[in-house]
Amino acid sequence: MPHAAKSGKHRLPTPEETEAIGLVPLLAPYIRQATAEMPDELRTVFETHNLTARHGAVLPQLIAEQPLAVSELAQRLRLSLSTTSELVGALDRAGLVERREDPANRRRTLVAVAEHRLPVVEAFIATRSRPLLRALDSLSPRDRAGFIAGLTAWAREVRDRPAGREGKAPAPK
Repeated sequence: MPHAAKSGKHRLPTPEETEAIGLVPLLAPYIRQATAEMPDELRTVFETHNLTARHGAVLPQLIAEQPLAVSELAQRLRLSLSTTSELVGALDRAGLVERREDPANRRRTLVAVAEHRLPVVEAFIATRSRPLLRALDSLSPRDRAGFIAGLTAWAREVRDRPAGREGKAPAPK
């Protein structure tokens, strides 16, 4: 439930929300260690081609279901078609994915993990997914849906936040 600001224009978190905010930094080490947990072969590809976490976010989508049209991938990643095309292009140049024309519709481009990279990508995705999957398995279907809805809303807010200093606290003097 939204919490009204008591002073000024800033909304301050409730005690319950503060508890959630306190958990976020506990996830930072896990997020930062992704590259360190990559198999050497995959880490070398990422480093050689200057690939980032945004590029890495494409791979689980393709493991779950492949091939995917670039437009379907954009929807799943909640990114623009042009941004998704750029990510796929970089992954293709790095040899991690393959693009091909959809035989049923020549205007569509289908994307899949490159066959020779599939075992290493699957192993990495399985390793990195393990803690989240265990957490999801421990939740009731209702709590699981709520957790996913919450993460989705948070990701949307982070993605859509204004650039620059707008909405930031004043700089210390």
